[in-house]
Amino acid sequence: MIKQLLSYFLPIKIYETQSTVSSNLEVTWNNGKLVLDSKHTNYSYGSLEKVLRKGFQQIGYKTILEMKSVLLLGVAGGSAIKTLIEDIGYKGSITGVEIDAEVIKIANTYFGLNQYKNVTIIIDDAQKHIEEHDVKYNLIIIDIFEDSNMPDFLFEEKFINNIKKSLELNGYILFNFMILNDYEKKFTAFKSKFNSSEFKVINLVNVEEFNQLLIIQKII
Repeated sequence: MIKQLLSYFLPIKIYETQSTVSSNLEVTWNNGKLVLDSKHTNYSYGSLEKVLRKGFQQIGYKTILEMKSVLLLGVAGGSAIKTLIEDIGYKGSITGVEIDAEVIKIANTYFGLNQYKNVTIIIDDAQKHIEEHDVKYNLIIIDIFEDSNMPDFLFEEKFINNIKKSLELNGYILFNFMILNDYEKKFTAFKSKFNSSEFKVINLVNVEEFNQLLIIQKII
């Protein structure tokens, strides 16, 4: 494909649309790969894919392969799902919750998200979903952004408590933070909610420059 080859020299945009959640969404050939970007940040298959991969490596691929269920809050183009299934070989169930129906259309059309048989995609607000569904998971991935912003509910006590109750014993939370604006204080406050004998906490800093990963294991 000519556009794919040319993208090694210059990014080539092939699709653009507006979203009520993320404003502008673009699908672009960049360095030979299709990526999904919002106005100010990468949503899938670029730097974000590298960020979450480092989190999976920290948890351990062998550990992930033994899990029965994964909850992904914030699906976007589905790069986390692709990494789990195609790169790690995960065969358990994956539930993806995404508030933006437009971004799922893009994920299906350009990134083949709907090809995966062990994946259920739910169009819903993550805060509402985690509150209303009493289901436990071995891995909960929190990767929710509105462009480069993180919604306030992520740092509220109610959401944090619902995440805790949804986590199986020995399960993991993988939380992707973008350290911009005042998020450093929010990050510290969120992390403090897990400083007990019940949880083991690992913090990966300066991941792809602007991200931090919080990896939390429920040990009691």
